Amino acid sequence: MEPSAAPSRRPILVIALGGNAITRAADDRSVEAQFGRTRATVELLLPVIASRRWRVVVTHGNGPQVGSVLLRSDLAAEAGALPRLPIDVAVSDTQGGMGYMIQQVLGNAMWEAGLHQPAATVITQVIVDEHDPDFQDPSKPIGRFYPEGSLGDLQEHGWVMKPDEQGRGWRRVVPSPEPREIVEAPVVAELLAGGVIVVACGGGGIPVVADAAGSLEGVEAVIDKDLVSALLAHELKADTLVILTEVEHAYTGYGTEAQRALDEVDADALRALAAEGHFAPGSMGPKVEAAARFVEAGGTQSIITDPEHLGAALDGRAGTRVVAAPTLAAGGR
Repeated sequence: MEPSAAPSRRPILVIALGGNAITRAADDRSVEAQFGRTRATVELLLPVIASRRWRVVVTHGNGPQVGSVLLRSDLAAEAGALPRLPIDVAVSDTQGGMGYMIQQVLGNAMWEAGLHQPAATVITQVIVDEHDPDFQDPSKPIGRFYPEGSLGDLQEHGWVMKPDEQGRGWRRVVPSPEPREIVEAPVVAELLAGGVIVVACGGGGIPVVADAAGSLEGVEAVIDKDLVSALLAHELKADTLVILTEVEHAYTGYGTEAQRALDEVDADALRALAAEGHFAPGSMGPKVEAAARFVEAGGTQSIITDPEHLGAALDGRAGTRVVAAPTLAAGGR
């Protein structure tokens, strides 16, 4: 596609920012630090935006941020000052706050670089099935750790508590249902057609269920942001899904002497590697699943890489490229 093509004719690129793009373990937890980290990430996105090869959508995680919102809510409730905040509202709060941060930092960086393109955040609801099996056996830890002696009071709120595998105490677990439909996807598509860079599906989207008449209601759940990003990319008929994480590639044997970077891999081969246990459930596993789903549903390619290698990965010179069928260039190192 020529850089001068009208916005409505450019292919769509969905970039899913990992948590490390906004905050890292070594950073302090202040809002100022998050703005600084986000600015550093945005600088790596600028060449992609400046190329005008794509219409760009940015999604993002919200793990540390929603944890902070819930901690403030818990402390206020324990002090008798306010009722506890439902998780769907906490997710919406982080969508708004983090969307503001991303679009402001992105807008400033573009303005300074002489790129005059608007950016906007869409508060995004994602429909889930109220009969999803994860509602019967919640799997997603959320919030702070609690001593065993406090469980009685917490369970009175209807919370499901499970012990931490590393012995740090007990933690609330909530459902993590499959995303089924993104309510505001048509709004995102309309903004993209108008040349707007869109921030959407923050934190996996606000989980809602629909009744028989189509009315929506929020539920206490957390949706995986990579799976939602794959669904959004599919619903928008995007060309490419990029999942940014802490490492340049997806690897087999990660952290061992047998570690091998994956360059290009087809979806079937990637799923076979996942079945062998190469990708940890809480980290690379969902990214691999999302990447495979997108190309299986008709997307051209998924890319897994870190922010520093984004441009090179889009040119085929870095990262892991996931395609629907193998090519002669497929392989790893």
